[in-house]
Amino acid sequence: MTSPNTSLSLHSGSMELKRSLSESLKKLDYLSEFKSCALLDYPNYLNLGDRAIWVGAFLALTEVLNLNISYIASEGDFSDRALAERAERLPIFLNGGGNFGDLWPKIQTFRERIISQYRDRPIIILPQSIYYVDRENLKKTAALFNAHPNLTLFLRDRISYDLAVENFPNCRLFLAPDMAFQMVGLPGLPQRDRAHSSTLYLCRDDRELDKRFAPSAINQPNLVVEDWHSYSWLLGTQKSQFIQAIASLVREGWQRGLATPDAWLARQNWDSFHPQLEKFKHSYGELMQRQSWSFLYSAFYQLSQHRFVITNRLHAHILCVILEIPHIFLPNSYHKNEAFYESWTSRIPFCKFVKEPACIETAIQALQAWI
Repeated sequence: MTSPNTSLSLHSGSMELKRSLSESLKKLDYLSEFKSCALLDYPNYLNLGDRAIWVGAFLALTEVLNLNISYIASEGDFSDRALAERAERLPIFLNGGGNFGDLWPKIQTFRERIISQYRDRPIIILPQSIYYVDRENLKKTAALFNAHPNLTLFLRDRISYDLAVENFPNCRLFLAPDMAFQMVGLPGLPQRDRAHSSTLYLCRDDRELDKRFAPSAINQPNLVVEDWHSYSWLLGTQKSQFIQAIASLVREGWQRGLATPDAWLARQNWDSFHPQLEKFKHSYGELMQRQSWSFLYSAFYQLSQHRFVITNRLHAHILCVILEIPHIFLPNSYHKNEAFYESWTSRIPFCKFVKEPACIETAIQALQAWI
């Protein structure tokens, strides 16, 4: 086992994942004739994990593939007309994540609409986990995807990859890490506060919760149970600029400002002076990019305020890897978390995947040298 004091070995683990992501994306060499693209499925909601995916995707497309992003849209504000005006016949990238299948049908429906409607250009789905409750829904997706003449899928775990090989024979298929790993090595990331004695259980409480790992099953001293802080923020609605303005005032003035002044000061530096901000000025939707960038810092900050983390959220695990925070990773309701861990992060020495609640204490003891 690598020594806990060898910081180079820690950092090299996450850097290797970033290199794997870059190498996978470079297989899109057939896009070399293009200088620009569209990037769809902007996460205009408060899941900070999806914001991390989006920022990683933006950085990877601009840094690895050297593409300018000419059009950006969420599922709710996508416009065929705007796409035609801004990115006619350009490649379309669909954002990655864990919403490929019938568990989160709204996003899947949007994805399938784009693929069925735009057969005149390459379409690339960035790294996704696949999960279907109903095999008939998978068959419908397969028929639609296999009919597209130029569709590429990146899969972020081997179970999803094998499922894609079986069902999408007419598509290009690649195995790749999550897009958030493009953020490895970013300057200005918050450092873990070793003075804190608390353990954070960052616990999702939705349809992906494995109920065996409800907070009541985690018996640890100084345990803080939270989901992403963002779920308590006011975001506003796209339909009303007035409501957006009020929500922004409350969110930025109080929820992310006066209520946490230390975090607010650090985030102002991140939001206003980070060297990556220059890239947003040359892309479509600068304000959308800056919003995700700002929200992302809140995810990093939330994790860094604790000595140790336990989580059932995939992107809390990924961000802990990037920040080098010792942590325990738990299952979700299907294969996503465990399959990702086995595919990419099982060699990270300061993380343990725990399959049963009774094994948590043993895993914590095994990680004591890193805590």
